[in-house]
Amino acid sequence: MKYLINILALAALTSIILGFVLDVEYTEKLIGFGVAGLFFIVFPLFSYLHWKDKKVEDYMLTKENLDKMRENQKREK
Repeated sequence: MKYLINILALAALTSIILGFVLDVEYTEKLIGFGVAGLFFIVFPLFSYLHWKDKKVEDYMLTKENLDKMRENQKREK
């Protein structure tokens, strides 16, 4: 999965760079497909890969997590 994400990101970045460098009639399409590929394919796959084994509750601001943060701040002082 990691290699797939790297290949897709490289393809999207290559498309964007070629869109700026080449002087052909479809340069806007190259740039557009590169940007769309990054934001609609590469970024969601990257996010899924790095968040799949984590608990969302650990990152939410619940009362318990706020209490833990306050305790940690008191300990640091």
